[in-house]
Amino acid sequence: MRIVYCGCGRFGIDSLNALKASSHQFVHIITHPEKQAGRGRKLRANDIAQWAGQNNVSLTTVEDINSSQGVELVKKLGPDLLVVIAFGQKISAEIIGIPPKGAINVHGSLLPKYRGAAPINWALINGETETGISIITLAQKMDAGEILAQDKINIADDNSADIVHDALAKLAAPLLIETIDKIQAGTAVYAKQDNSKATSAPKLKKSDGIIDFNQSARAVHNKVRGLWPWPGATACFVSAGNNKKYPVTISRTKVAEEKGKHDKAGLVNAQFDIDCGTGNLKILELKPHGGKIMDFKSFLNGRASGDGDYFMPLEENGQ
Repeated sequence: MRIVYCGCGRFGIDSLNALKASSHQFVHIITHPEKQAGRGRKLRANDIAQWAGQNNVSLTTVEDINSSQGVELVKKLGPDLLVVIAFGQKISAEIIGIPPKGAINVHGSLLPKYRGAAPINWALINGETETGISIITLAQKMDAGEILAQDKINIADDNSADIVHDALAKLAAPLLIETIDKIQAGTAVYAKQDNSKATSAPKLKKSDGIIDFNQSARAVHNKVRGLWPWPGATACFVSAGNNKKYPVTISRTKVAEEKGKHDKAGLVNAQFDIDCGTGNLKILELKPHGGKIMDFKSFLNGRASGDGDYFMPLEENGQ
C-alpha cells in the first residue's frame, strides 16, 4: 500500500524505520514547520523532519493540514492509508476520507484509558503497573476510534516517563506493520471502544510539576517519575544553616517507607529521607536550578545543610 505518514514527535522514529524497511510503498511525510528552540532561539527542524532528511524520504511541512493546501497535498500524494503518530493536529474528516483505507493512529496507552496528549506521563503519575500501545482508526473525538491492535508492557517501579516512552516506541513498530498488513489483506478486526471506561490524559504544563509533600510518599514518587524529563517535578529546598532557598527539579526517587503520618511534610529526617504526608521518600538524584544532575548527599554538602532542612512547594514564579 501507498503510505503517507503524519507526525512530528520522536515517538514515531522506530515506526518510521519499520515502514521504510517494510514491503509497503512509503511515499511521503507530513510534519510541522521548523520552530525556535534552545537558548539562541534558532529555528530547528523536529525529529521527524531530521529523520526524513537522513533517510531520503520526501517531506512537506504544514501549519494546518486541514487547510485547502493540506487537502490538495494529500489528494496529490494519493495514499492508500495515512499513518498518524504524535502529530499534534486534529485531522478533519475530509482528510481522513481521501485514502481508501482511511487513517490509523499509534497511541501510547491501552485505550480507552488515557485518551489525550500525555498518556505515558499520566499512567505513571497514577501509579499504573502496566501500559501499552493501541493502534486505532482516526475519529473526530480524540483517541476514540476503533481499535485494530494492542500490546502491553509492565512498568517497573523505577521507570520514568522517558524509559516507558522509548519502550512503547519500540513495541509499536512491529505492531504497526502487522496491522497495516492485515488492513491490506482485509483481515483487520475493528473493535469499538467502551467509552464508559475512558479516562483523560491532558497535555502537561509546568505547574503540574509542583510537588506537594503533604501527599503520600508513593504519590510524590509517581509524580517524579511521571514528569521526568519534562516538565519535571519541582520543589524548593530550604537550608537550616543559612535559611536560603534553592529551587530544584527532582529526577529520581525511591519510596523509603509507605506508612507513618508526619505533621511537617517536606522535612529532611535523620536518614536524609523526606517526610511526606504518609510515608517517607528517598531522593536519589536532583537537578539544582541552572546546575547539573547530582545525588542528594552531594547536593546537601554544598548548601549548609543540617537538622531542620526541609522542602517546600516551588511556586510557578520560581520563588
